[in-house]
Amino acid sequence: MFSSLKRRRDSVSAYDITRDIEVAGKVLPLTIRQNARATRMTLRIEPGGRALKLTVPEGLPDREVSAFLTRHQGWLMTKLARFSGESELEHGGSILIRGVAHRIERTGRIRGLTEAVMLGDEAILRVSGADEHLRRRIADFLKKEARSDLERLVAVYAGRIGRRARSLSLKDTRSRWGSCSADGNLSFSWRIAMAPPKVIAYLAAHEVAHLEEMNHGPAFWSLCEKLCPDTNEAKRWLRRNGTMLHAIDFG
Repeated sequence: MFSSLKRRRDSVSAYDITRDIEVAGKVLPLTIRQNARATRMTLRIEPGGRALKLTVPEGLPDREVSAFLTRHQGWLMTKLARFSGESELEHGGSILIRGVAHRIERTGRIRGLTEAVMLGDEAILRVSGADEHLRRRIADFLKKEARSDLERLVAVYAGRIGRRARSLSLKDTRSRWGSCSADGNLSFSWRIAMAPPKVIAYLAAHEVAHLEEMNHGPAFWSLCEKLCPDTNEAKRWLRRNGTMLHAIDFG
């Protein structure tokens, strides 16, 4: 099995092998990392539930890897069942915008803006365009909203500490919600637009704090909490709900 697959050697003691695996009728990419330091097999579901990573001791026979994956099919099916957000992106489904569930409503018009409106007590996201463009148009709307919120918050927080962000970019990262380079370039996951305002504010404060403290030491967290008093609450929200946001398929 290993010899027929693509390998990416990272070091003398570890390399990756890529393959596909089927779980409950769904094909997922699986990365098998052989590592000389590993003493047992460890299976992990990547953020969003779209990929798997298996770390195994170096030189482990193929049959043991296959048997391990077979034994854990039930576990994988149970865990992956939580990632059902992709089925919600359709007419009549729902999407979070700043922590509020909005019912998705196709307008039936080919042209027009995507807009969030209130109809009585109900929050609605009205989406124009062809059916096949629905998910992309929702993603574009979230990117626009994320940029609007983050640019405003970053300007406010950076001003408070006498710093300036060099640039602000949006990405669809899986391993982190944001980053700050040594040059002051800030990057954020646009999916944060689905989180409550307090969480968006925390993410902006977190990266702005890195403009002064390029670490996660006590001084950094003190500054982060000074900028955003809801830091601890927001961190808990992301731990509980972040994976759900990553699971939504906008492709």
